[in-house]
Amino acid sequence: MKYSELEKKLKKAGCYEDGVMGGHPLWYSPITDKYIKMSHHKNQEVATGTLKSIIKDSGIKF
Repeated sequence: MKYSELEKKLKKAGCYEDGVMGGHPLWYSPITDKYIKMSHHKNQEVATGTLKSIIKDSGIKF
């Protein structure tokens, strides 16, 4: 999955971009009340471990 596709799924679940941390976009998930670090590389594939972590922290389901 590419970062651009992941961002669409996060937006659909109610998550939103909420600033920058260490040069990475910071997203907030109201589902889990957690912040998620993303990447600026929209066309790059998300690493498997990173994707699992983002899914867990965001509370979204696939």
